[in-house]
Amino acid sequence: MKKIAIVQSNYIPWKGYFDLIRAVDEFILLDEVQFTKRDWRSRNRIKTKDGLHWLSVPVRTSGRRFQTIAETILVDHAWARRHWLTIESAYARAPYFGAYAGPFEHLYVAARFDRLSEVNHAFTVAACRALEITTPITWSSDYSARAGRNDRLIDLCVQAGATDYLSGPRARGYIDEAAFAAAGVSVNFADYSGYPEYDQLYPPYEHAVSVLDLLFCVGPAARDYMKDLRATSLHAGAME
Repeated sequence: MKKIAIVQSNYIPWKGYFDLIRAVDEFILLDEVQFTKRDWRSRNRIKTKDGLHWLSVPVRTSGRRFQTIAETILVDHAWARRHWLTIESAYARAPYFGAYAGPFEHLYVAARFDRLSEVNHAFTVAACRALEITTPITWSSDYSARAGRNDRLIDLCVQAGATDYLSGPRARGYIDEAAFAAAGVSVNFADYSGYPEYDQLYPPYEHAVSVLDLLFCVGPAARDYMKDLRATSLHAGAME
């Protein structure tokens, strides 16, 4: 038995993204698909005293109709320090900022990235370490898969040796469960409803923010405010 998830990389993702990683035996980043502007691939939200604030990674778009996430190049390196200064200003007074900020500060201040996929992978790995999640993270490019939404996912599942595919709830609209079953793979959908609330710095409470908010606010208790999706077969919610 092997359960996998296949998801496009996101920038400093929300907690549900990490619940998906934690629930599977292998997590495949699907960055060979089209980059979409103004989406979770290159931006996310944090909480500040002035309300929700978008952090967006500036990227180049070629103007052509199809550009993959993996092909998406950053405009410059200046954005990283700006993002860190904004995060530091928002969370400096959070109870666990001092204990958890170091690895993220290093990525923002010292690391140099050229591609969006590199940014997303590095911050995802850093957050997994902070959450003590040890699931292997691989790339769809490590495999050879056909084009097409269902065909690509099925090929990745089969080549990865998966018997179970755990999907985000939004994919229910296009997943062909019969085709997966014919390939020997069962499909389950994550349930993102019913998350407990934790003490955020600034009300009102908001679930749909970067996992950095969770780590800086509750630290080692972070997983108490996440969900165990390992046995899930339900569907709910709208976040990826």
